[in-house]
Amino acid sequence: MTEANDLQQRLDSSEERNALNNKVAVAVAIISVFMAVCKVKDDNIVQAMLQAKSDQVDTWNEYQAKKLKQHLAELGLNQVAAIGALAPRESSAALERQKKEYGENIARYKGEEEKLAARANGLGKQYDDLNYRDDQFDLSDATLAVSLAMLAIASLTQKKKLLYLALAVAGFGIVMGVAGLAGLPLHPTALVRALS
Repeated sequence: MTEANDLQQRLDSSEERNALNNKVAVAVAIISVFMAVCKVKDDNIVQAMLQAKSDQVDTWNEYQAKKLKQHLAELGLNQVAAIGALAPRESSAALERQKKEYGENIARYKGEEEKLAARANGLGKQYDDLNYRDDQFDLSDATLAVSLAMLAIASLTQKKKLLYLALAVAGFGIVMGVAGLAGLPLHPTALVRALS
């Protein structure tokens, strides 16, 4: 009878072990697929961030070029005024044309500078918004990777409590991934700052 009881205990233990391993396997498969989907979206967001930052830098460079042109036009206007004070009356018509041209250029550059500054600031906001979502995916990726490691240990040690803890950690990672995919305003700023 003891051999039969011992055999039955081994069989029950083996079934319990297989049940836990099956749960771990299903969890690993689901988490891995979710991580892959989030990774694709995160990579696209990083590409958009790089493009927004590049466009912002280009726009600020264009803004600086307009500022330099404006400054040169202002210098030209000052020179025309100085020459006008010293020049004879016959050359005043040519100087007035130059003065008008410089004034028009200065006004045009100021208008273009405002538009460029607004565009550059908009690109900066776009970058910040994308970075917000990138943080969500980063947190998702990190916590899901930790949960996968915990699931492996749960499978080796056959500890159900560790399985449930790993699933809880994975739950947080999935919530952050869904927030990133759906563009939800869920962002644990303190945690992001601590990890940055």
